[in-house]
Amino acid sequence: MISPTFLDGAPNWVDLGTPDLDGAAAFYQGLFGWGLVPGGPEVGGYGMLTLDGRYVGGVMTVSGAEAPSAWSVSFQSSDVAATAAAVERAGGTAAFEPMDVLAFGSMGGFRDPAGAYFGVWQPKEHPGFGVVQEPGSFLWAELYTPDVPEAAAFFRSVFGWGTDQLEVEGTDYTYTTVHPAGAGPEVSFGGLVRMGDVPSEATRGPHWLPYFTVADVDATVAKATRLGGTETLTAMEVPGVGKMANVADPYGAVFAIMTPDPRQ
Repeated sequence: MISPTFLDGAPNWVDLGTPDLDGAAAFYQGLFGWGLVPGGPEVGGYGMLTLDGRYVGGVMTVSGAEAPSAWSVSFQSSDVAATAAAVERAGGTAAFEPMDVLAFGSMGGFRDPAGAYFGVWQPKEHPGFGVVQEPGSFLWAELYTPDVPEAAAFFRSVFGWGTDQLEVEGTDYTYTTVHPAGAGPEVSFGGLVRMGDVPSEATRGPHWLPYFTVADVDATVAKATRLGGTETLTAMEVPGVGKMANVADPYGAVFAIMTPDPRQ
């Protein structure tokens, strides 16, 4: 699973775009215990989500005309301008050009050749996640794509990612995992999934899906439902991996929850 050590190419942040910032903050506070540090006008009202005072992600208001309510995943780069050039060479596009965010760092938004959006964060004063793997924090990232080998080649060109094939116990399904350049599968942080394999996710088109750790998947799904969310992928146990489910918040942003197998 993801290492708390920051490496170039590894996830270092997640963002939520929502039409109702206060309503979304209340949902996630009830679900994960997250706090909200509101952002001022100098950052466009961008707020920071916290777990026991440690950063778990960010949240911003978006209108339906701008973009659907959704989570996005950002990956670390020591040079966001160089990463932008690598994206272009590999056949991707810029959703917005790299920019400085005060003294916190620099960011860029991009789309891979299939159209899946991802962010890039070059840290300065703000390194990214303050906590991972603990209940209520980031655990994993999954890309839903029409062509797994093509996606793997693109991100290998951009970030130098390595890939591994994980045979799921008791099935004939092989899952493609990804890890940072120069590292091994022990610090894998995500997976690549053919969209048709998960119909509920395929309807959303190519996209990245963040996973958050929970102590009890069934209890968390029940709580999300009471808070106005919806289970979009029924909870399931994957041998050797853990138990997981997908949930949409009251405004339609989808995320996954997972209780990892102790071996993970």
